[in-house]
Amino acid sequence: MQQTAYAPPDLDAVPEVDTLLQRLGIGSFDRDSLTSAPGRNEAWKGTTASGNAVFVKRLVGSHADVQARFNRLLQFQDCAGELQAEGLLHYPKLLGFDRQAALVAFECLEDAQSGSLMMVEETFDDSLAFQAGQAIGTLHAASPTRDLETSPPALPSLDLLRGIPEKMLDNCSFGQISAWGLMQKDQQLVDGIAALLQAESQAPRVPSHCDLRVDQFLIKNEILYIADWEEFRLADPARDIGGFAGEWLYRSILDIVTTRGDTNSFTDFEMTHDVIVQRGVEKLERLRPRIVHFWDGYRSVRGDIDAQLRNRATAFAGWHTLDRLTASALRSVRLSGIERAAAGVGRAALLQPERFAATLGFEETA
Repeated sequence: MQQTAYAPPDLDAVPEVDTLLQRLGIGSFDRDSLTSAPGRNEAWKGTTASGNAVFVKRLVGSHADVQARFNRLLQFQDCAGELQAEGLLHYPKLLGFDRQAALVAFECLEDAQSGSLMMVEETFDDSLAFQAGQAIGTLHAASPTRDLETSPPALPSLDLLRGIPEKMLDNCSFGQISAWGLMQKDQQLVDGIAALLQAESQAPRVPSHCDLRVDQFLIKNEILYIADWEEFRLADPARDIGGFAGEWLYRSILDIVTTRGDTNSFTDFEMTHDVIVQRGVEKLERLRPRIVHFWDGYRSVRGDIDAQLRNRATAFAGWHTLDRLTASALRSVRLSGIERAAAGVGRAALLQPERFAATLGFEETA
């Protein structure tokens, strides 16, 4: 499977991009080389007049949101050297930025593969999972001397579980409205999220990515790089660990209706509730080693782990599936059966993390 090349935004409408590249001494983009990448921001990837491969991103959103994300990204860059240990944490090199135009320029990792594509192609193996665990463990074990943001990430939000603001509602699909409605009507789930946020508020805070997904991973020459540090701050380490585990939990649920790893033809199954449960268990068991190896890599570099970390990480993995549900519903007019199944599994992990921690792959620490 080839990585999709997306058409870039009109560069002529954003002359600040070439101005930034010229100021950095690497020349303007060669228009014929340009592609883009999916996401909430505008992005350009290509070669400049000097032959440099560059990735430029313009942060998009309200002024306050953009400035907050810009600040966190620069905070990461300011202390990135302090976060290193034995070269285990890799990230794209920042070339420069223009705060007023909300632009950041990075060295482009040419021919790097996306972690999300490798997940789909099933080439994201145990060794990469272990490497990801080491990288995040290194990040969490660091003690930067600079002051970092300590505010909690925006989601999960108890306010949104009480009601969606009108401004946000205008930009929601019917599928998203259905997803939020499903959660808002579930008082047990609302109480469970409140309990998780309370536990998070009392947890140790460490340098954290806070938006860890496999599409933030870039793999080149068997080295895993982590990108998109706009949510970087001091936070509960369970968020990053749960984010990684939640990606594989969600993938296993999506795979229920695929033939991945099946010994029998998918058409042999009638998708009853019992069959869905059985196939869900089988699919998770098949992908569970990715979480196990991540956890092993994490613990290999970070020994100081609080006793409740694995349970909070499991609960955040459950939340991750619910978060992915609302994100995927952006393009839907209704929730599919498999999306509702994902919500059910995520709910169970969030409400009973002590029961599901080992099932996910978070074995007890020694």
